[in-house]
Amino acid sequence: VQLQAFGGGLVLAGGSLRLSCAASGRTFNRYGMGWFRQAPGLGREFVAAISSSAKDIYYADSVKGRFTISRDNAKNTVYLQMNSLKPEDTAVYHCAARQIVVAGTMNWDFWGQGTQVTVSS
Repeated sequence: VQLQAFGGGLVLAGGSLRLSCAASGRTFNRYGMGWFRQAPGLGREFVAAISSSAKDIYYADSVKGRFTISRDNAKNTVYLQMNSLKPEDTAVYHCAARQIVVAGTMNWDFWGQGTQVTVSS
């Protein structure tokens, strides 16, 4: 599975962005998908994940209530709607794929290149 994230940009605090992650291959609907982020000088952080059927969804506490993960299996795409953005959300956002989503694991099978999100105050 090859992944490509896009949709990042510069936004004012309180604004919104929607990230997309397009996946190649015919088996997208067999994979759980996740979003992670990495700010300068910090380690990679879990943001959100969604199971292959979209039945199970997980969020980091820091984004709960502000971010929404969703997927469209017909389009091989997973989305991250980010609202009420804060300067501390500034990071490179990556998408990842894993056959079975396990809450809390950083061990994912496939990773895409990231997209930069910058939130100015």
